[in-house]
Amino acid sequence: EVQLVESGGGLVQAGGSLRLSCAASGFTFDDYAIGWFRQAPGKEREGVSCFSSYDGAYTYYADSVKGRFTFSSDNAKNTMYLQMNSLKPEDTAVYYCAAGYCSESYVEPAGRNYWGQGTQVTVSS
Repeated sequence: EVQLVESGGGLVQAGGSLRLSCAASGFTFDDYAIGWFRQAPGKEREGVSCFSSYDGAYTYYADSVKGRFTFSSDNAKNTMYLQMNSLKPEDTAVYYCAAGYCSESYVEPAGRNYWGQGTQVTVSS
């Protein structure tokens, strides 16, 4: 069963940092583009970061997070991370990890279960 499980979210003050983790299983981690998207209440999904070896091992970042967020992964552990620094209230959202392919900073899930349940990030001003 394909499964991705996010962790690390929480409440943080503006200017603070959080590190999100995503543990993946049930598929070959190395064969997919991987990354994070987020969704705030009442808003559409917003791509945050996407990494694809098929795009020349390039990591895409949304302009809104560029310079503040850093994507990384550990293929041996089938785990991806999102280091979030200098957090802003506008970053408040549910953050999802996913596997599929990159459309710029948005990782389009390859199918059902190719994204997790999400982890809430709340940034207070």
